[in-house]
Amino acid sequence: MIVQIFLDTYEVFIYAAVLTLRLTMTSLLIGIIIGLIMAFFRISKNKWLNKVAMVYIGLIRGTPLIVQIAILYFGIASIITLSQFWAGALALAIHSGAYIAEIFRGSIQSIDRGQMEAAQSLGMTYPLAMRRIVLPQAFKFSIPSLGNQFIIGLKDSSLVAYVGMADLWGSGLSEAASNYRQLDTYIVVGFYYFILVMLFTYLLRKLETRLDIDSRKTT
Repeated sequence: MIVQIFLDTYEVFIYAAVLTLRLTMTSLLIGIIIGLIMAFFRISKNKWLNKVAMVYIGLIRGTPLIVQIAILYFGIASIITLSQFWAGALALAIHSGAYIAEIFRGSIQSIDRGQMEAAQSLGMTYPLAMRRIVLPQAFKFSIPSLGNQFIIGLKDSSLVAYVGMADLWGSGLSEAASNYRQLDTYIVVGFYYFILVMLFTYLLRKLETRLDIDSRKTT
């Protein structure tokens, strides 16, 4: 019975859910840093920086995430010792960074150029105007897309199970192998993922609503 499996495994899966959240949040934070850097490369007038970003984004988008995880874990980890957690987090961060770069690029370029010109006419340098004027607005506009990327990253994190991590999916595979109730166990795992996704969807909507309220107050 699905209910019995749920009751028997809830401690294991709650721990695995916390690990999955840690993995997802760590990878997203690193991915945001990578994405922001690559977004600046993409909008840079330096053709070499632009090409670096284009090659990076093209390679990441053109190869499966499971291949990227395997290369990082079995390739780079053979030179530099990485734990399963950090190998998985870095692989997810590098993967999501390519998509976040395009999110930031689009948000930055959506800001009226006149604002940058006005800031520079007041004596601000380009980096200062970018930090104080453009980026705060761009980040706000990118929040819905970043939230969606977080949810995608949460579900994509299940692939780290194939390098031995005991995340939600990894724990589900272990439990299914021991109780021989694969379908019921996978349904329980799916329930945990569903709860996490619904929770963050709710929080994302609350954040978007709050930002809309704040923006109306300032107009």
